[in-house]
Amino acid sequence: MKTTLDEMQAFVAVVDSGSITAAAEQLGLTISAASRTLGRLEEKLQTTLLRRTTRRLELTEEGAAFLQHARVILASVDEAEEQMAARRLRPVGRLRVDAATPFMLHVIVPLLAGFRERYPEVELELNSNEGIVDLIEKRTDVALRIGTLRDSTLHARLVGASRIRVFGSPGYLERHGIPTTPADLDRHTLLGFTQPETLNDWPLRDAGGELLRIKPAILTSSGETLRQMALCDLGLACMSDFMTRADVRVGRLVPLFEDVAVDVRQPVNAVYYRNTALAARITCFVDYVVEALGERPFEA
Repeated sequence: MKTTLDEMQAFVAVVDSGSITAAAEQLGLTISAASRTLGRLEEKLQTTLLRRTTRRLELTEEGAAFLQHARVILASVDEAEEQMAARRLRPVGRLRVDAATPFMLHVIVPLLAGFRERYPEVELELNSNEGIVDLIEKRTDVALRIGTLRDSTLHARLVGASRIRVFGSPGYLERHGIPTTPADLDRHTLLGFTQPETLNDWPLRDAGGELLRIKPAILTSSGETLRQMALCDLGLACMSDFMTRADVRVGRLVPLFEDVAVDVRQPVNAVYYRNTALAARITCFVDYVVEALGERPFEA
């Protein structure tokens, strides 16, 4: 399009105000600048839009036709800008959220009813991946990531930090006994992760004073599968507080080594690209999650 919005605005202002002088004042231009803008528009259109007399300006037939289109275009731009402003104040549209299955089930899903009540025009799409996903490849707007962040191209906001502990079910502990020292684990069935191996570092000290790296008898890639195995009396597992709080509260899981355990906490961050065009939707979602979880989000 050769014609600019500024030129259209100048033309409409001249017609509505009745003079170049009045239009210039309305637009914050000098009279000469307003006159040049109008002349430039006529040159681009290769037609005369206004007949200038000593007393007034009159629309030509071509000018009247162009005026009708210009008003529609300028009104459409104004409407688009108003809609964008409204979206900033009242988020609208789809927001794709990714989180590991346990975090999605035990933290995000319980918050959805309140979020939907507050922001009914945000369409949530929830996806669960156990590993780190590429936000662009997976078309993800915001991801909740547990553990230390490595990607510096992402904007991150800390949601909280969740402590990891060793747990056993009452049924398992009744049959196999309660371990009280790290050495006792040699006599127990240990449940752990396939990858990364650091998830099998339990919050206990080995003989060298480092975190204890266990050798699981049963491995899984899913934190929720690990939880279910522990609940089914298959062995001991190390899990985060955010996914075990309810189980501990009702006695389905029992925390172990409370006197000797190391206080290890996993940071939980909401991450998204800095150049995202979805700022309002992301901000309202992350703000709501942080607000709903409170100051000590993952403690029982």
